[in-house]
Amino acid sequence: MFKNDNHTEADTIIGPSVQVEGELSSQGNIHIEGAVNGSIETTANLTVGEGARITANVKALNAHIAGQLKGNLVVQEKLELATTSKIEGDVVAKILVITEGAQLDGRCQMGSMSTPVVSGGRGNKKSVPAIEQE
Repeated sequence: MFKNDNHTEADTIIGPSVQVEGELSSQGNIHIEGAVNGSIETTANLTVGEGARITANVKALNAHIAGQLKGNLVVQEKLELATTSKIEGDVVAKILVITEGAQLDGRCQMGSMSTPVVSGGRGNKKSVPAIEQE
């Protein structure tokens, strides 16, 4: 997954019994095991556990997805989809790793993040612009 990644290094942890409604924004690592409806944005790493259920547009530096996500996903660097992941929405990532068994139902763009391509999509109806590079 991520270098030196474990649950204790997450700045924000959404446990399996927790439901979040609305915007979740952080400059640190986020680990989700529960449910999130709304939007998620972090300038760091996002980890979505196997039991997590997310209905949100998501932006992150890196992401490891093992649960369900309905919405568009923009990852500035590396996106990893685990065997148990199920994505319904468009994906933009510089590097994409899909493990056998992972499900992705949507459009996918890899490489340069300079051109926004995600608009509408199969997930949430809101559009998610690509992350601007500095």
